[in-house]
Amino acid sequence: MIDVSVPAVSSAVDLLETLDTRLRWLASWTIHNANHLRDSRDGLKVGGHQASCASISTIMAALYFHALGPNDKVAVKPHAGPVLHAIHYLLGNQSLDQLKRFRGLGGAQSYPSRTKDRIPVDFSTGSVGLGVAITLFASLVQDYLVAHGQLAESQAGRTIALMGDAELDEGNIYEALIEGYKHDVRNCWWIVDYNRQSLDHTTADRMFRRFDDIFETCGWRVLTLKYGKRQLEAFRKPGGKTLQDWIDTCPNADFAALTYQGGAAWRERLLRDIRDKPQVAKLIASYDDANLAALMTNLGGHCIETLVEAFDQAQDDRPTMFIAYTVKGFGLPFAGHKDNHAGLMNPTQIEGLRDELGIAPGEEWEPFGGLGGNAATVLKDFIAASPLAAKEGEPQAAAVPVPDRLPVPEGNEQSTQAAFGKILFELAKSGHPLADRIVTTSPDVTVSTNLGAFVNQRGLFRRSELKDVFHAARIPSAQKWSGHQAGQHIELGIAENNLFLMLAALGLAAPLFGTRLLPVGTVYDPFIARGLDALNYGCYQDARFLLVATPAGVTLGPEGGAHQSINSPLIGIGQPGLTYFEPAFADELALLMRWSFAHLQAEDGGSVYLRLTTRSIEQVERADEAWEADALKGGYWLRRPATDAEAALVYTGAIVPEVLEAFEQLQDDVPGLGVLAVTSPDLLHRGWSAARAARGTGKSAAPSHVETLLGALSPTAGLVTIIDGSPSTLSWLGGVRGMRTSPLGIDRFGQTGDLPDLYRTYRLDAEAIVDAAAELFLGLPA
Repeated sequence: MIDVSVPAVSSAVDLLETLDTRLRWLASWTIHNANHLRDSRDGLKVGGHQASCASISTIMAALYFHALGPNDKVAVKPHAGPVLHAIHYLLGNQSLDQLKRFRGLGGAQSYPSRTKDRIPVDFSTGSVGLGVAITLFASLVQDYLVAHGQLAESQAGRTIALMGDAELDEGNIYEALIEGYKHDVRNCWWIVDYNRQSLDHTTADRMFRRFDDIFETCGWRVLTLKYGKRQLEAFRKPGGKTLQDWIDTCPNADFAALTYQGGAAWRERLLRDIRDKPQVAKLIASYDDANLAALMTNLGGHCIETLVEAFDQAQDDRPTMFIAYTVKGFGLPFAGHKDNHAGLMNPTQIEGLRDELGIAPGEEWEPFGGLGGNAATVLKDFIAASPLAAKEGEPQAAAVPVPDRLPVPEGNEQSTQAAFGKILFELAKSGHPLADRIVTTSPDVTVSTNLGAFVNQRGLFRRSELKDVFHAARIPSAQKWSGHQAGQHIELGIAENNLFLMLAALGLAAPLFGTRLLPVGTVYDPFIARGLDALNYGCYQDARFLLVATPAGVTLGPEGGAHQSINSPLIGIGQPGLTYFEPAFADELALLMRWSFAHLQAEDGGSVYLRLTTRSIEQVERADEAWEADALKGGYWLRRPATDAEAALVYTGAIVPEVLEAFEQLQDDVPGLGVLAVTSPDLLHRGWSAARAARGTGKSAAPSHVETLLGALSPTAGLVTIIDGSPSTLSWLGGVRGMRTSPLGIDRFGQTGDLPDLYRTYRLDAEAIVDAAAELFLGLPA
């Protein structure tokens, strides 16, 4: 533990203490209004975590109005959202209407949100732990931009996470911590509101000092702020050392219970445990009950002086963890109670707090209510002079030009995974401005997802040079990777959660740092699920990235079921902010990648997921480029049906050879048979849903793309759908025009085998397609 108990800092402490009280009140009243005063039409509890806000308000007052610089970025713990809104209310950035509609439609969000809140929010939070870890990856992005000359060192700031101590149970924090150590992370602060209470339990006492050990091992400075100035003063008095020792050994649960019970309980317990020690009884007798309770809860996280001094002590770029001891519900009637996490003050309790603060009834929303005129003026001036008040809005990043077309790799037989690597490699060699803004990353599968050639060309990103030892020793290797500041690939360990957090941080470079990056991340398709929470988190805050998942499905063959994906297409369809494509041919892939790089930058754009394969298939010959526009909308006719045809085979991805083989067998028996290539089940479904919603609200809407495509068939037509993935990905197509549908796909775990065996076993081969068609179109048993 580093001693941070140095002399008092300035008279600004009094103003920060007043600010702390204002923030605690405004957060509490905002929550109270939502739960007790606002009309409830459904009878549901609104909630809002008054206790969690109270435990961190002092920390946030000291951070936002003393330590925070204009270039710093902060992720606020989810349950402290009302305190953040209160801060911006005092700054004039938040409206009274938004506060009154807290947790209501169009009002201040329950948890800080980049996309839904109207106040400045650097990082969305909600799923605990992710908001903490992304600040580490954002720091790496900042280092990347500085190293590439895209951000001046003078414009760099800290990336800061405010977390509850229960978030330290989240495993993703430690995965990120390890990755940060590998990359020598800097300019990162993690501040722990160490109130030792969560929803269900009190923090285990044996974790004391373990957090310090873990972070110090990873190169972090750890500042433990356990005692406030009042406690430190008491410890210097006769008997004070004994009192300090008692506090240090007091179980967390006991400390919480005594806090709730108050001064008389503190007195009884202390006298029972240590009254026989020299001078202790006299020391305790020198405090009345109220002052004794205030002394025992004067922890470091509630002492402005202690916090200010600690923040001032960490002014270098070393990553720093502050463990600030606090009381859950500090200053509120249920402080310390084990049920206070979701607890709410009742009207009598909130009125008592209001009267204690000198706020007149009817003035609860006044930003400086309860303060005299001079005091209010001084506090207003103090707030207006803070760096936060002068902070400008998010920078506008210039667009990165995208070529009209990307090169289509040559070859009569290709896999989409290999074509992806070749397209990126050609971009890397081209010198086009787009290539300079691409940043690739992968969780230790760079080679097996075909990123190797790009890395050979552009290098690994390292702040310190990393030589290729094998190359220097003249040992032949296809991977000629060296690490340097100009490198454009960030190599990660095997932790998919880190991949998605890295992509999210890279994808926020434009709004956070004013420079646009185009992140490309690769992962094995089945392991998207391992980082799904972080993927959703990145999309929720509108981070922009290109996710390339390969290989996919049972087509992976000999690798077996543990590496074969089933439901990942459904993830692609169901994930907001992410557009899923599954091309079959190299020219489709080049077209979709070009579209993706533009879509990442579009005002109404988002992220993109490409599901690729290692299966090499014969490429199709094109008569012209007429197919491209439809492919970008989600599907096109690879074999156009005859007018009012009664049948179509509908496929997605690498299963196309089996589909075309079945087509050859069926076309004489099923006249006019068509083959529909679905490049994006996601776009087709989204367009159909939007058209139906518009029509449902009485608006005129043009037919969706899928309605137009299927309109080429007879209304009584039938569809056989085929995908190496969940059959639900395409089976919904029958509902577009009420067509009979026979869906083929994977709905059980795969196993090892070659493709003929696997396709036959899982009914993906041409024979299965013909059987499905016979059942559907001819009434024969499958």
